Formats: sequence, structure tokens, C-alpha cells
Amino acid sequence: MKAAVLNRCLPILFTSAFAMATSISSAADNFRPGDTWLDDHGVAINAHGGGILFHDGTYYWFGEHKVAGEIGNTAQVGVHVYHSADLLHWSDAGIALAVSDDPNSDITKGCILERPKVIYNARTKQFVMWFHLELKDKGYSAARAGVAVADSPAGPYRYVSSSRMNAGVWPTDVTENDKKPAKHNGLQRDFAGGQMSRDMTLFVDDDGSAYQITSSEDNQTLHISRLSDDYLTTSGQYARAFRGAAREAPAVFKRGDKYYLITSACTGWAPNAADVAVAPSIWGPWKSLGNPCIGTKQQQARTFDSQSTYVLPVAGKPDAFIFMADRWKPSNAIDGRYVWLPIRFEGDKPTIHWQDAWNLGAFDAK
Repeated sequence: MKAAVLNRCLPILFTSAFAMATSISSAADNFRPGDTWLDDHGVAINAHGGGILFHDGTYYWFGEHKVAGEIGNTAQVGVHVYHSADLLHWSDAGIALAVSDDPNSDITKGCILERPKVIYNARTKQFVMWFHLELKDKGYSAARAGVAVADSPAGPYRYVSSSRMNAGVWPTDVTENDKKPAKHNGLQRDFAGGQMSRDMTLFVDDDGSAYQITSSEDNQTLHISRLSDDYLTTSGQYARAFRGAAREAPAVFKRGDKYYLITSACTGWAPNAADVAVAPSIWGPWKSLGNPCIGTKQQQARTFDSQSTYVLPVAGKPDAFIFMADRWKPSNAIDGRYVWLPIRFEGDKPTIHWQDAWNLGAFDAK
């Protein structure tokens, strides 16, 4: 839910004693989308625009740490991480990547650091974090991808670098017309300096190859880039998807031999209708299957008042996927909420039905 203003997230930190007690008791058995979600210390989970890493039997939830007020839309703390064995009860593992006090650092306090995702590289034995980065006081003009690494899943992560994507490289599906200068040709404009990267996610395929999927070309087109073997840079191989369609908030997953991609439109902070697409390869061709949300007209039109951030495969449960989304509140960033819902399949189409409360038993139903 952002276009010119692009994404950010927002959580909750302080709640009344009554709300805390209610959330603690309800969280014991069920996910409650949109409710305050407390950690093991009774504090609201602070991990917005996040993603999940599953490693050695434990889930790690990484997300933007928000503070109160509009300033919370900038990075005042960094990336928070929590760990869990059951996806319902989360323990605070601290700040995985802290912003810097050095005013010359790319990730200095006050920058915009969004949608952190972490993957594990079995070759290097490193945990690699990618995120959308905007330089302090530069608005959304930098449109960079940032990278950090750690030796253990919860970190601490060491900032490596940030840059535009695929500088000096044309996509695999480029046409001669794409290379021509034109008023609205972001691909050609950014060829030498590197392509823009804003809303993004990561995906590791069955063969260990990793991909970054990001909103590029002024948010008009998605770029899908294969990462290098160490996952620290792009490999120089990338393709474009949904050209000129203005899609963001990508969340990708694989079921069987099919790849699925959930995205949103670009409407600033206002929620809009999601779209799910399917492809036989991560490279495409992508075919839209329409809106996956099932509910009232308003719920369908507004994706349950939220925006996609990640799709989580549930370990040990075949064909079990959780749609993860955020409810943004730019006027008070700390008060964002999380919407997690089970994904069902109607034939080959993923669907997302609203439920006030649910648990992992939903995936056991026939």
C-alpha cells in the first residue's frame, strides 16, 4: 500500500492491561488476525513488513522495529527478530540489525529500512538479510537493496552494502524497443546506474538457487533477479514481470511444480485488492488468477485492510501456507497490526478466507 510514498510497516508496543491479558490468553490457542500480538514479555511484537526463516526446527520472524508517531515510518532502531517453535508463541530475540549512529552510514538512524527478509546459504553457512533501503532525508529516491550477514540466525547481522540492482545489465527478456530512451522508460534510464528496488522479497528454490523479487521502474514493473551463489549480490540474470502494471508488496511461494506470486496495487498507504499469479517457472510467464481474498466486498477490495509481506510454508505440513500481511497506520507507526491467514486451494488457485480466529489445525481438515 504505497506508490509514491512506498511501503513501511507498523506495530504496537503499549497496550492496556486488559488488552494484554486478553491477547495473551487468546494467543495460547489461536491466531487472531488484526489483534495485538504479544511476545513472551507481554510486549506487542514489533516486526513489520517481515518475513520468516525456518532453521533447525525454529522459526525466526524478522521485521521492521517501529516507534510511535510519524517518525516511526523511518528506521529509528533497526530490524527486530523473534523466535518460535509453534508460530503462535514468540520470544523476543532482540535487534538483529541495528541502525548506525554514524551519519555517513547508509543505514544511519533515520533512514528508511523496509521489508527485511533472511535466507540461509548452505554453501557459506551464512544467514543473509536483504531489505529495501532509502537514504536518510532523501525520500524514496535512492530505491536501493541493502544486504547484511550473520553467522547465526538471530544475528547480530553485519551490514555489507547497498546498491541499485543489475547495473549495466539488460533483463533476459529485453526487446530492442525497451532499450530506446523514452519519457517513461525507467529500464533504459536506470541501465547504467542500476535498476530501482523498493518493495521486495526473497525466495530460495528447491535446488538452492535464490531470487530477489522487487518493485522497480518507479513501481511500474516487477524485477526477478537470481542471486549470486553466496546470496550477497545479483548474478546478472534477471527478468521483468507485470510490465507497467504497477504492482508491489510481492510474496512468492511454490506448490508442487507451480510458482505463485501475491502482489498489491500501488495506492499509497490505502489498502487495495490483492492479486495472485501463477507460473511454471520463477521466470514466468506469469498468469493472473485474480483476487485471492474471499469475504465481504470490502474485505476483498481492501485485502482485509492489509497488504501482503510474505507467504510462509508451514514445516511438516504439505501444502500448508500462511498469508502474512500488515495493516499500516502512518500517523502512528507503532500501532500497525498483523494479519495472518491460512491459504486454501480451489483447484490450482490459492484463496484466502477471513477468519476471526484459527490455528494450524486448519491445515489438517480435509
